[in-house]
Amino acid sequence: MEDEDAGLGDGGEASPPHHAAASGDRARDLAASPTSSRSVTQTVNGSHRFVIQGYSLAKGMGVGKHIASDTFTVGGYQWAIYFYPDGKNPEDNSGYVSVFIALASDGTDVRALFELTLLDQSGKGKHKVHSHFDRSLESGPYTLKYRGSMWGYKRFFRRNALEQSDFLKDDCLKINCTVGVVVSTMDYSRPHSIEVPESDIGYHFGTLLDTLEGVDVIFSVAGEKFHAHKLVLAARSSFFRSEFFDHESDEEKNETGTGDEIKEIVIDDMDPVVFKAVLHFMYRDNLVNDDELMASSSDCSIFDSLAGKLMAAADKYELPRLRLLCESYLCKHVSVNSVATTLALADRYHAIELKSVCLKFAAENLSAVIRTEGFDYLKDNCPSLQSEILRTVAGCEEQCSSGVKSQSVWAQLSDGGDTSGRRDVFS
Repeated sequence: MEDEDAGLGDGGEASPPHHAAASGDRARDLAASPTSSRSVTQTVNGSHRFVIQGYSLAKGMGVGKHIASDTFTVGGYQWAIYFYPDGKNPEDNSGYVSVFIALASDGTDVRALFELTLLDQSGKGKHKVHSHFDRSLESGPYTLKYRGSMWGYKRFFRRNALEQSDFLKDDCLKINCTVGVVVSTMDYSRPHSIEVPESDIGYHFGTLLDTLEGVDVIFSVAGEKFHAHKLVLAARSSFFRSEFFDHESDEEKNETGTGDEIKEIVIDDMDPVVFKAVLHFMYRDNLVNDDELMASSSDCSIFDSLAGKLMAAADKYELPRLRLLCESYLCKHVSVNSVATTLALADRYHAIELKSVCLKFAAENLSAVIRTEGFDYLKDNCPSLQSEILRTVAGCEEQCSSGVKSQSVWAQLSDGGDTSGRRDVFS
């Protein structure tokens, strides 16, 4: 009886011992599976090469004054390389050149690793490298507190030694900069994953164009025939949607299977190779390959190149993505000799992004651009663009005064001509 009393609670009855054990097992079975997570801290790396042409002309600009590279993006932040031909430190009395990497966009407490490499141009591979990536930093990565913060070397290289070295060739220096922005991510355990391949809809629509299955319209371009599908063209272009369907009567829209005759449309303002490239885009959503684009532009003006004519076609057929693809392609080939005519092309066909790039490039390289045949074309055929270049130059001057750029755009002109010549540039 004493054993039985020991199993009683106040006002309750004892439960059979084997029932209690079973209940505990069920509780353990219903418990959630263990989870895990992992914090991963790593660097997002990116590199930029800064070529300094005309080193001897940059000397003497003054201690603390720099030449800035174009900005480049790494890890979601913009960066720039600052080269000081006469050094950054007044105490060195221009005995050293200085090189720094600057945070050029808004940001606070950006942690990063850096590498600066002065390239040996003799082919021996004996580069001068300052790197954080191949060694352990006692205090961790460097922290840049705010926009304009810099890391680098006041005494990067003794100037006399630099000018006698293989790092300087044809009055040119080349500096490679690598930035590694520190980022932390949380990696959660995922027991299963299924990888989804890239969309292949462009391949299938391209096959539809190649096989001519179900075509219901023919385009005649300079005697060459192109078969296509009205619905595909109408889905891609509001121009063709209006052409094919906006003027149909209700009776015509409801007609099906009325005959085998296919409508033929004559295109008399476009070359066959251009129209073929337009169809390629409309079915595959990309440009024809670079070989075709480059072959068409080697010996002709930009207006007569395939990319230039595709820009015109994009404007005519209301294909904004095709225009943007052409802008991206042409942007990669902007140079001193091509920028003026590329600017005229972009203005004619409402290519806003490309026009902005050309205006900035022309303003920053004005003294060279004004000596090109393209600039003469601009003066003769697009005088309104001269004012836009002038306004862009003024904007660059404002940046110069705020310290973003160190060389005055008007100073470029003064290097290449007298005052009266400079006044005649925009006449």
